[in-house]
Amino acid sequence: MAKSDVKVLGSWPSQYVMRARIALNIKSVSYEFLEEKLWESKSELLLKSNPVHKKIPVLIHGDKPICESLIIVQYIDEVWSSGPSILPSDPHERATARFWAAYLDEKWFPSIRSIGMAQGEDARKTAIAQVEEGLVLLEEAFGNCSKGKPFFGGDQIGYLDIAFGCFLAWLRVTEKISGIKLLSEANTPALLNWADRFCSDAAVKDVMPDTEKLAEFGKMVIAKMRGAAPPK
Repeated sequence: MAKSDVKVLGSWPSQYVMRARIALNIKSVSYEFLEEKLWESKSELLLKSNPVHKKIPVLIHGDKPICESLIIVQYIDEVWSSGPSILPSDPHERATARFWAAYLDEKWFPSIRSIGMAQGEDARKTAIAQVEEGLVLLEEAFGNCSKGKPFFGGDQIGYLDIAFGCFLAWLRVTEKISGIKLLSEANTPALLNWADRFCSDAAVKDVMPDTEKLAEFGKMVIAKMRGAAPPK
């Protein structure tokens, strides 16, 4: 398929944009990456392609837009079915992967954001405890899903690997800025090793943001958000 037939509207710091790019890389699909500088303005193409949420990522296949990162990953898996499977074939395993992906988006990653935004030491400790509690649950989930293999998806990166792995860059940034170790040999040895394998995979390493660069971006975002927050 011609590269111009597949486009990804996104921004380099976005964990959710990473999901679409990794899935396309797994399927060996060539695509054009169109950088959106959201801190400046949103392009007309983005507003036209995702008029409801006006957010990235957007996958444009032909002239048809697909929105929301996990929906995009599922779409890629279904359309380019000749490549390696991303979603598990077993219905229960597929449901389990979707459950944990929803947990990551709805509960765990918001806790990561709360660490950087915490006002006061008590709020910071509470956010850190929530993140650590979630990692213990995910450590157990990795054992159940992987069945002793390298990834949540088995021998290769799958749906839950993508859903979780896209947060690793921000996890590293959080560790760097806060001075705490969230993934550790003591508490989450399996996840620690999985993270190294995930980040070094050919489908991932070229789209994983640099920690230092991402940390500088994160500091800018936090400063802007705190500046925009109403006084208490």
